[in-house]
Amino acid sequence: SKLLPGSCDFESSTCGYTPDTHFRSWTLNKDATQTPARRRPPQTAAPAPPTPPTTDPHDASHRTTPARPETRPPARGLDQSPSGDRPRRETAEDPDEPTPPRHRTRRPAHARAPPTPTADRPRQAEPVALSHPRPPRHPHSETPRQRETDPPTPRHAHRSPARARSPPRRQRRRERMSEQIDWEKEVMSSKRRASQSGPRSVPRASCYPAPVDFESSTCGYTPDTHFRSWTLNKDGRFVTVDTTSEGEHQEAPEEGGVAAQRGEASARGVLLSPVLDQEDWSCLRLVYQITGAGGLEVLLRSEGKGFDRPLWSSQAPSDSWVISSMDLPNTTEPYRVAIDGSPGELQGSSVAIFEIHISPGYCLECNFEETHLCGYRNQWNTNVNWYIGGGVAVQSDLPSDNTYSNKIGHFMYVDSIYAKTFKEVAKLVSPMTTVPMSGCLGFQYQRGEKPGNRFSVYTRDQLGQYQEVWNAASENQTNWVADPSEWIPVQVDVKAPYPVQVVFEVAFNSQRGGRVKVDDITFSSEFCSADTEPTFDPSIANCDFESGLCHYTQDTNLGSAWKRVAVKPNLFRNGDHTTGAGSFLLSQSRVTPGSRPGARFSYVSRLVSPLLPGNMKYCLRAHYSLRGFSQTEQALVVYLQHQSSKKQEKVWTQGERSKGIWIANDITFQTTQPSKLLFVSICRSFWDCGSVALDDISLSLGDCELKAGLSLSVPGHCDFEAGLCGYTQDKRGDAGDWMWRRGSTPTSYTGPRGDHTTGLGYYMYMEASPMMPGQGVRLRSRALRGSHLPKCLRFFYHMYGSGVGELRVHLARDGEDTLLWKRAGEQSVAWLRAVVEYHSDYQHQIVFEATRGSSVRSDIAIDDIVFENGPCKEIEIHVANGSSNEIE
Repeated sequence: SKLLPGSCDFESSTCGYTPDTHFRSWTLNKDATQTPARRRPPQTAAPAPPTPPTTDPHDASHRTTPARPETRPPARGLDQSPSGDRPRRETAEDPDEPTPPRHRTRRPAHARAPPTPTADRPRQAEPVALSHPRPPRHPHSETPRQRETDPPTPRHAHRSPARARSPPRRQRRRERMSEQIDWEKEVMSSKRRASQSGPRSVPRASCYPAPVDFESSTCGYTPDTHFRSWTLNKDGRFVTVDTTSEGEHQEAPEEGGVAAQRGEASARGVLLSPVLDQEDWSCLRLVYQITGAGGLEVLLRSEGKGFDRPLWSSQAPSDSWVISSMDLPNTTEPYRVAIDGSPGELQGSSVAIFEIHISPGYCLECNFEETHLCGYRNQWNTNVNWYIGGGVAVQSDLPSDNTYSNKIGHFMYVDSIYAKTFKEVAKLVSPMTTVPMSGCLGFQYQRGEKPGNRFSVYTRDQLGQYQEVWNAASENQTNWVADPSEWIPVQVDVKAPYPVQVVFEVAFNSQRGGRVKVDDITFSSEFCSADTEPTFDPSIANCDFESGLCHYTQDTNLGSAWKRVAVKPNLFRNGDHTTGAGSFLLSQSRVTPGSRPGARFSYVSRLVSPLLPGNMKYCLRAHYSLRGFSQTEQALVVYLQHQSSKKQEKVWTQGERSKGIWIANDITFQTTQPSKLLFVSICRSFWDCGSVALDDISLSLGDCELKAGLSLSVPGHCDFEAGLCGYTQDKRGDAGDWMWRRGSTPTSYTGPRGDHTTGLGYYMYMEASPMMPGQGVRLRSRALRGSHLPKCLRFFYHMYGSGVGELRVHLARDGEDTLLWKRAGEQSVAWLRAVVEYHSDYQHQIVFEATRGSSVRSDIAIDDIVFENGPCKEIEIHVANGSSNEIE
């Protein structure tokens, strides 16, 4: 029939329809068999369990999720070729007709075939994450989410090999710049709307708790303009920051500007969330991928504060999308989430984010209705595994879930029918929390009518150590035996003052061990029972001895007391560890009758800690320094004294013989009953012992190795134990380099003998030997954010040597330096603490500049740099150095 004016089927032309040039162009697709499809990573899935034998008493109809309905190809029309190629036209195509341009976007390697997102776990730990794809909600149709996960058909599927080639580099660059302009337009538009309405928090109804998947908008996420911008990929619908391609290098900042000489600011991209105002705990789940080299960090940015609070970081590259969870603390102050991506220098490296999901509650909580299953994963076993149950509308012998009380809801279950050996174990593992977890853990469970299994719940720390918190044997067995379809609620107290995972473990002893189902996992910061004792605060055992003995006491029944002393900064004797000029304890023993037969004299000093609760694991850190003529293994010994039996158990004895430096020692111990710590110094005779000093005792819960893994800190905070922490050499006028070193410096009678952190670690220093007098070196920090509040900088410096020059601290901004602090000349043989309070409303950097003095004995060192929101709580002790090793 004749078409009316304005009708168009876009077969031979656009019929006069033209795109508005103020907006993005429409693409004329000449292949009718191709349909637009967005790029999404497939759901985490594993092969379906094998079909059980039909003779088994358990019917297998429930153990495999309903098969996905077969997708039939469309009926072939008269104008469609049997091979499935694109439809033939009724009239022959003009071979000279120009082909309309097709929009192509350059996609990074990790977007060309989006892999399966997996749970946050060691890459080689388990082969799969979950053992079932989520079944469709309706038995006769696919869910929209399933249709979205179908891989899109490549655009060049029906082209010749010549036309399937990638576009030239110049065309890719233009398309990438076009996408960048689109992103910047969207950012500027959101900023104009925000400026018109004023600062406000984004209501949950707009994007939260719905995930930010970058499909229709960025939900208010904007790049920080001080750093490199993230690129919004219009095809795969994700944002990425990557290394600058060849020919697309950004213009480097001026020398001495905000960015470091190596382009530190241009290499990083910071993505900021809208202002969030959540007074309750919430969980942020991030779907990301690191390709090549690089890192990703998530921080909390409070308005008005100069430093962000770190939440999570990763530098592990992956060949697939990875899901990571982190807990957002409850606070009354509005904040933003800052996502800092730093691709490495390796060509092709990139950091990409596919989805950001913020939901109320802790990350441990889950009802298993979401596709990502809240980050829970199945620890793969050859025979028995956890599967997704529910979500079907057909007849099944599986029970209804607890969340919706029907068969449409979902839960996790494990069945013994696949057990092959005598003892098979299935584990369902939660994501690792990012905060300590102490409170009430709740969940619902069911057990089959056959009690041939053991159902337990454990906590597992970052070292892989398990602690059982509950097992089904402690519950009343009559409920689940009488009515196996009833969901049984459980609440159990958890005391984990460090990040943990929750592990639901079921062990079967045969194929007739029955089933176990779990649903509706919850967590509360309040304990389940009011009678539960609060978590012990180990800080009562912390002491730096600056204002006394804290909660420690002296035991003088068998010997002399420890004496609290102070040493002024001098050139002969080391001061305390806290500030270099403060107080510490020194074992000043006196001669007492020998306690053993044949022993004529002995020297004993005992320091007793406050009482520690039993059945807990502790981490003790104490700094000690050996002094005197000689030392023995009993110069310092730590005992654990039980309260009831008064029995003493040795937990540590010193083995390091280095003199004149403060050595940090970490001791992990566990108490079986209430106990006290004893710091004992024993000497057999005057000529067989020297004195020992003790300072900066700290106690925390958990294993000491766990504390070593929690090294998240604000930008610029560094103890140089694992590297330079982003500090770089500033080559402006430098005649040498800052050196990363441990132990003493090569030149005698100058420089430190060890670092300040542990005495055996690393520090930064200027080697003066190859330099001329007056020449200097500069060490530049990462870019620091400005704010109207004061900031506090603390660091330790070492200036010992007859020819020591100067050490200055500058605030660098826009190529200009502002002097904040300086010291000149020889100061002390000890590490001294410097405290600097300053203001900066704009982004800046801190520069440490050391200048060589009159001779080669001019080494200057720095260590343990800490940035905090001000004002400074401590006051720098600036005392003129003494002429001798005076003890007060």
